[in-house]
Amino acid sequence: MREPCTNDEEVLTAALLHDTVEDTDVTLDMVREQFGDRVAALVASETEDKHRGRHPAETWRQRKEESLAALRNAEDPGVRVLWLSDKLANMRSFARQYEKEGDRMWKDYNQSDPAQQAWYYRTVEALTSDLKDTDAWKELHALNARVFEGVKN
Repeated sequence: MREPCTNDEEVLTAALLHDTVEDTDVTLDMVREQFGDRVAALVASETEDKHRGRHPAETWRQRKEESLAALRNAEDPGVRVLWLSDKLANMRSFARQYEKEGDRMWKDYNQSDPAQQAWYYRTVEALTSDLKDTDAWKELHALNARVFEGVKN
């Protein structure tokens, strides 16, 4: 069994809620009211501005740059733990799909250029490198290397 990066209940709560504001009608104020300021701030760190009215493929790079800026500027170390757990879950899914489809898999995503995907996930890896001694970060690093082998970003 892998050791967890945290037993911080607020980070774990935010991990469960991290897509709620982005994907439902729940607002950050509702999260704050129910779970407190820190959980709301952690959820906010993972919540993208969807730039409604524009196609997601058109806004992909802008959304990712804005999100990475939030990660880069975060003072709460729980933000990096939350991001690491979310992006590791994504990369596990990517790795399973990549093993079946190779680079053809990217056609199903809003960003179909593997170089752009590599840029994003490698940047997340770099920005969470203070967690490099954890099993989770080591796994993210290994999955990035496997899925994006030979891809320049």
